Amino acid sequence: MEEQNNYEGLPFDQLQPVAYDDDNIRHLDDMEHIRLRSGMYIGRLGDGQQSDDGIYVLLKEVMDNSIDEFKMGAGKRIEVTIDEGLRVSVRDYGRGIPQGKLIEAVSKLNTGGKYDSKAFKKSVGLNGVGIKAVNALSSRFEVASYRDGKVRRATFQKGVLCSDITEESNEETGTYIFFEPDETLFVGYHFQTAFVETLLRNYTYLNTGLTFIYNGQRILSRHGLEDLLKDNMTSEGLYDIIHLKGEDIEIAFTHTNQYGEEYYSFVNGQHTTQGGTHQSALKEHLARTIKEFFNKNQEYADIRNGIVAAIAIDVEEPMFESQTKTKLGSNNMWPAVPQEQKPAGPTVNKYVGDFIKTEVDNYLHKHPLVAEVMLQKIQESEKERKAIAGVTKLARERAKKANLHNRKLRDCRYHLSDGKGKEQEAQSCIFITEGDSASGSITKSRDVNTQAVFSLRGKPLNCYGLTKKVVYENEEFNLLQAALNIEEGMEGLRYNKVIVATDADVDGMHIRLLMITFFLQFFPDLIKKGHVYILQTPLFRVRNKKRTAYCYSDDERLRAIDELGPNPEITRFKGLGEISPDEFRYFIGQEMRLEQVSLRKTDLVKDLLEFYMGKNTMERQNFIIQNLVVEEDLVREEDAQ
Repeated sequence: MEEQNNYEGLPFDQLQPVAYDDDNIRHLDDMEHIRLRSGMYIGRLGDGQQSDDGIYVLLKEVMDNSIDEFKMGAGKRIEVTIDEGLRVSVRDYGRGIPQGKLIEAVSKLNTGGKYDSKAFKKSVGLNGVGIKAVNALSSRFEVASYRDGKVRRATFQKGVLCSDITEESNEETGTYIFFEPDETLFVGYHFQTAFVETLLRNYTYLNTGLTFIYNGQRILSRHGLEDLLKDNMTSEGLYDIIHLKGEDIEIAFTHTNQYGEEYYSFVNGQHTTQGGTHQSALKEHLARTIKEFFNKNQEYADIRNGIVAAIAIDVEEPMFESQTKTKLGSNNMWPAVPQEQKPAGPTVNKYVGDFIKTEVDNYLHKHPLVAEVMLQKIQESEKERKAIAGVTKLARERAKKANLHNRKLRDCRYHLSDGKGKEQEAQSCIFITEGDSASGSITKSRDVNTQAVFSLRGKPLNCYGLTKKVVYENEEFNLLQAALNIEEGMEGLRYNKVIVATDADVDGMHIRLLMITFFLQFFPDLIKKGHVYILQTPLFRVRNKKRTAYCYSDDERLRAIDELGPNPEITRFKGLGEISPDEFRYFIGQEMRLEQVSLRKTDLVKDLLEFYMGKNTMERQNFIIQNLVVEEDLVREEDAQ
């Protein structure tokens, strides 16, 4: 008789234990373990549509090794080729992996040169894991080491060694890596050029003098973090970027007229997207130093409002909070050593604080015009804060008293940085949806561990041109801000993904625009850091007795009709509330389609919002009329067909 494994609902004393014997004990070799537990090594898998998908972690792990060579003074050029968005080649001109240990270096966990601090003093790759994960999770992987007039080349399939050849070579010293992610794991994957370019540009900001050749395109930076801010700021700086460098530390910052704070942080060239001890130190000491310089009783929130800043530090043996290295956890600049050998080194907080206290204070004394503009910005922020002080106090109290779990928010169990489970935290998301029927369908079909639902009542207010006072006066915005926990900045954000889920019609599109306007107006960093998404839901269901196809466009509908044969049943979904919870489970599960809302310097946010969400100008009226004509023509063409 087959054993029953589902005991849900049975009293405890009636449960029968499942057999547990020697056959249940398994040993996995390194490559098998990585493939079976990929989340431990690279986080999510994904298909490349999101910047944190696993294929970009694989690319980053390869790049980190080449960057470490550059940081040790070996090789100023790295060539990166991605063929058809599927196959990756990386060639550096560093020292080359020692050939005698080449196989072990790419296939045996806890093996690598980063344990030897003499060979790699300030490396980001420390645990001997990264390149092994790339090998194990690739359908084909190739490594070649060029040094001493020879090349040793090895190929693998899904982590299994297939060939190993050593021969004479006159090529330049360095390492070559080729990998093709395993499509059985990264289903339908494709490298997006924009994400790859962002990754490479971030490396160049931290490594001036390094040049990437990406598919024939040169990528380099001459001014480090100053270039980073210039390339990423979507609002004009109120004064020239203050750019300061020291031993093992570099910072850059300015103020803008945007709301909130915006930070970029790096450790040993690694973009720590979730911050950490170094970013916290930057925030704390920058505000403190500015306050002490002006010698006024200013609030830190007023000093930091509108600031855009970046910090990069080099640390020996940094401790990150996960293998994907998105948050610095350690507070030591250098490794701990016995007291008798040398005095203990400074903490990250003190090292950053001492640098900022000296250099920023000196800069402001030497540049009184910059200090004057900065003070004016701080005073304007202070004036606005005091003007809405009474409103914000009442709003905070109202948000605390509001029973969010019953009225607006159906929360999930895991949130960003709550320390309960890293993989679940990365998957945490909140759906912002309209109406009881839509929110009800999502609520019934969601994963209660990682998916929360916030229900809007009607259309949100168009907040373009309004001050932040409206965030506290408007109940919808006030409760949403409280649910996201972003009043004091992005560090408190409770969900990795903020997903706007509306009907696929004109009203739904309008709500999307109003919500994006809200985020752009008051929390632009939420979009810049890649947290805001649009949920794509199917427009049609095409089915017969044997198969059901969900279609997100007319083209998909036509293809489904051809594939399913004559006379299938076709349903046009008019709203989220029409989709049953059983069906909705498919759309917000592993196959969930999300479109990330991105923001670039070239988007000219102020002009964009003014045109689409500002006063009803003749220019916008003409734009609407011209595009309505285009839509009418398309309808006529479809009718003719």
